[in-house]
Amino acid sequence: MALPLRSDKSKYLVLFSLGFIGILSSISLIPQLTSLSPEPLPISIFWVQVISVIQSSVLLLLMVALGCVFAKRVSLATPIIDRLCGVSTHLPKLTDILLPAIFGGVVGGICLVVFFYLLADFLPIDYLQASEHFNPPWYTKLLYGGITEEILVRWGLMSFFSWCCYKVCQTNTSKVNLYNYVFAILLSALLFGVGHLPVALMLTETPNIYFYLYIIVGNALFGCIAGWLFYKRGLECAMLAHMVAHLTLLILG
Repeated sequence: MALPLRSDKSKYLVLFSLGFIGILSSISLIPQLTSLSPEPLPISIFWVQVISVIQSSVLLLLMVALGCVFAKRVSLATPIIDRLCGVSTHLPKLTDILLPAIFGGVVGGICLVVFFYLLADFLPIDYLQASEHFNPPWYTKLLYGGITEEILVRWGLMSFFSWCCYKVCQTNTSKVNLYNYVFAILLSALLFGVGHLPVALMLTETPNIYFYLYIIVGNALFGCIAGWLFYKRGLECAMLAHMVAHLTLLILG
């Protein structure tokens, strides 16, 4: 028997609401970003924040919709949200989600730290100095990074890329092969890394190749971990791993 459409709608509303909480948590970061601009703002900080929330919300809505259309077609799931919204009667063991998420998050955080120290001597001095003063609040890292970014990149983009690869490389009646997911994980992770460039570029006037490697490859490394967890354990596992990675970075300083 087909599940009621109302359950699907409630699931998508939950995803958007969770992502929107992350967007709201980033509002306090905007004054820090605008202070980095050498030119005075043409409008007040308040309206910059309003416009930012609107733009981010539209993007979030698009990515939620993209994932809603394509995730189920390639068997990418949100098992806990599905159970809570009545889309599924199956509730996975919490240890099946918690343990991989904690392990993946800690490993991802440590990889980022090691990668930083390998490149620290080659990174622009002004970037290192500015990074000491530019520090997003911990709740923004957890909520926007851990939830909103995962909905945007993994739920939206990775689901879409998996389906695109499947449509190009396989027939509609065949099982989705692993290489479709690997392609989507790598591509979405790369875009995840590139997506961190605009803010990072505001912190330096002398970017070099090591700077780009650090920002893109460093974030892409964790993006691969989060993508694999999304594929194997569901979106919630990737979200939790992202939060754990940020907590690991906070603990390690």
